[in-house]
Amino acid sequence: MTRGEPAADPRFSRQVRFAPLGPDGQASLLQARALLVGAGALGTHIADALVRAGVGELWLVDRDVVEVDNLPRQILFTEEDAAEGRPKAHAAAARLAAVRAECQLHPMAEEFDAETFARLPTPDVILDGTDNFATRYLINDLAHRAGIPWVYGGAVGARGTAMAVLPGETPCLRCLVPQAPPAGEIANCETAGVLAPAVAMVAAFQTAQALKILSGRSADVARGALDVDVWNDRYALRLADGRPAADCVACGAGEYPALQPGHRSATRLCGRRAVQVQPPNGATLDLERIAAGLAPLAQDLQLTPHLLRFSIEGCRFSVFRGGRALLFGVDEPTRAQILYDRYVGTAG
Repeated sequence: MTRGEPAADPRFSRQVRFAPLGPDGQASLLQARALLVGAGALGTHIADALVRAGVGELWLVDRDVVEVDNLPRQILFTEEDAAEGRPKAHAAAARLAAVRAECQLHPMAEEFDAETFARLPTPDVILDGTDNFATRYLINDLAHRAGIPWVYGGAVGARGTAMAVLPGETPCLRCLVPQAPPAGEIANCETAGVLAPAVAMVAAFQTAQALKILSGRSADVARGALDVDVWNDRYALRLADGRPAADCVACGAGEYPALQPGHRSATRLCGRRAVQVQPPNGATLDLERIAAGLAPLAQDLQLTPHLLRFSIEGCRFSVFRGGRALLFGVDEPTRAQILYDRYVGTAG
């Protein structure tokens, strides 16, 4: 089935004149399907560039809602999105649709996991816009098992790293980082902050590699990891040996630890006093009924097409119809689970 508009569209005339892409490459982009996991700082930059470049179909998966402190670096969102607490995936898709209506956009406001991936059509590339190693290893293992190219990226403070992975051809994430460092040793946007130029640099590299892949120019994909420090003006492409590591559990042994059974029901969100609670088997909540029950107790009660928001016991809830909830103002997953069970889990 044809996706996208004709390559002759004058919108893309400047890209087509770029000889390494040309009309054939642009035609491939218009037929391409990309999956973006995470619609935050990196994700909004990537999504905006891909849609403007002419990618035919974009799936956006993000579990979070827009907050006011996202606005300095997450380029698709507005103050109104933050005030309404809109899901990032839907807010991003709405803005992107105004940029280029012909692109097929599929926002998903949910946790990305193996079950989510299994429901999606096979993408031509997966892009990492996440903020944690657990999800990156999951993307790595899913992509490697399916033979799908993907592009890793991360930015904290003024520094960033990015790398394209061509399964079976280049090193995967586990080749370079066999195990995630202990949580206390990993800087995040809460402990180290983050600058928008670092985000933009990493996202530009990720997008460039994705465009090469989607236009049929995989031979031009960078072999190695980009390291940048925009404050101290250090930019380098750290070259690996170019081949997957023989002792890598994924590339060498064909094992995928992130795909093993086991699911955490409550997890902290990076950089904030916030916890995500995920029901073990999923659910479909009657948010109207929950809202009615909470009306005498909760403050700032707001029901939108996507979620229910309210504040209670010093905690602000964003509850999605599928049962997932984000709890702001709480640090401990155990405490978040208790509050969820108290006000949501038994209310629907």
